[in-house]
Amino acid sequence: MTNFMYIFCLMVWGLNFIAVKIQGTPVSLELSLTYRLVMTAFLFLVLVWFLKPKGRPRSKDFPFIIVFGVCNFALSYLCLYYATILSSAAIVTLIFSLKVILTPIALRVFLKEKLYSRVLIGGILGVFGVCVLIYPNLNNFQGLTDLKGIMIALLGTILTAVGDASSARNANRKINPIYANAIGFTIASILMGVIVLFQRNKIILPTTVTYLSALLYLTLIASFMAWLFYLKLVEKIGGAKSGYMVALFPVIGGVASVLIGESTPSIYLVVGCLSSCIGAAIALGVRNRSQNNNLPVNTN
Repeated sequence: MTNFMYIFCLMVWGLNFIAVKIQGTPVSLELSLTYRLVMTAFLFLVLVWFLKPKGRPRSKDFPFIIVFGVCNFALSYLCLYYATILSSAAIVTLIFSLKVILTPIALRVFLKEKLYSRVLIGGILGVFGVCVLIYPNLNNFQGLTDLKGIMIALLGTILTAVGDASSARNANRKINPIYANAIGFTIASILMGVIVLFQRNKIILPTTVTYLSALLYLTLIASFMAWLFYLKLVEKIGGAKSGYMVALFPVIGGVASVLIGESTPSIYLVVGCLSSCIGAAIALGVRNRSQNNNLPVNTN
């Protein structure tokens, strides 16, 4: 069962941005994200009501949970949605894998945690992988658009790292992650709902099979079921080992991008994905079994 849950989370989260690409833009990305956040918030609120777990947050914890929700679920999701549409899911997946470098940096800045040298080494390999993948696009017409997508994806990943630091603080205060997610998704839903209202666009729900299936995938499977499986994995094998799956996201995203015809097989794609995977693995310290077992992981 543990192997199944690990593979399930790996595949589901590795295909996140492919699902965003398939969902497309029949409505604004802000509205699509709002649908996802509202549905996920509802699921977690029901889960809180049903389980009534221990570890309820206190009033002084709410500012940090709000930061967690805004950074991890609202702003970072929105950036990564836009980046996926502007560039490719493969590139965005590679950039998002840099969170294994950016999160330790955020933990160092905000929580004064030790920053290991392997993070720098892994970061260099990760950045190299991204550069290799985008190099062929620099000389064609789409290059500027891709670069915009890359910059937005990087911003989204940085926001995720900030949210991870807040999540780590909440974990240190023994706040149950189910409460944190329920509140975080609710706050993110409200924020995105306000943005949608300010846009004054017509609020409709597309009924195409591709849109609805992608929405259900991103909501029910990626944001809810996979996250619950991940909690069980942390319980069984620890957060450090569970987090190793992030190192394989570039391969999953790269292969899927080729299969849907978004990317073409090339040496750049292979080298870029492998370099990012190796860099992420080094940054995570795959060989180091003595790390903190409560590392924050956000997978969008």
